[in-house]
Amino acid sequence: MAKIVLISLAMGTTLTGCGKYASQKSATDARDEFFKDEGVDRNRTSVLSMLIKPDRKEVGEVNRFLWNASLEVLNFLPIETIDPFTGVISTGYGTPPGGGRAYRATIYVTDSALDARSLNVSLQSQGGPVSIDTQRAVEDAILTRARQLRVAELGL
Repeated sequence: MAKIVLISLAMGTTLTGCGKYASQKSATDARDEFFKDEGVDRNRTSVLSMLIKPDRKEVGEVNRFLWNASLEVLNFLPIETIDPFTGVISTGYGTPPGGGRAYRATIYVTDSALDARSLNVSLQSQGGPVSIDTQRAVEDAILTRARQLRVAELGL
């Protein structure tokens, strides 16, 4: 008789616990509700297809020419994190071709305009921050490549 009571108590506790979680939202429902509250369109294509799709005017909310030029100019650096929606590219240390010093970079594309104010580059060597001239040279190279990409697309 005691076994039956214990088994009944165990089953009752288990079933009560299941009911507690059944009334809660699933993780997917909660995530979808969060995105809806934040005004994010969940029907967008995936990040990968946005990066590959050629007829897309912008990558996320940033200028795609600056975005792609940044990836091309600094292609010798290994990418650690990348977020086209916020415009942040963070790299690990890498040595440029023909160079002897390793660098890492954080690139922040802040706007959809093809403009120097839309691009922020932070470079660091293993010895600390790099000179402002080196940083400007990298920014200029990215801006030049972005303009070349734009001209090539427009056929000018």
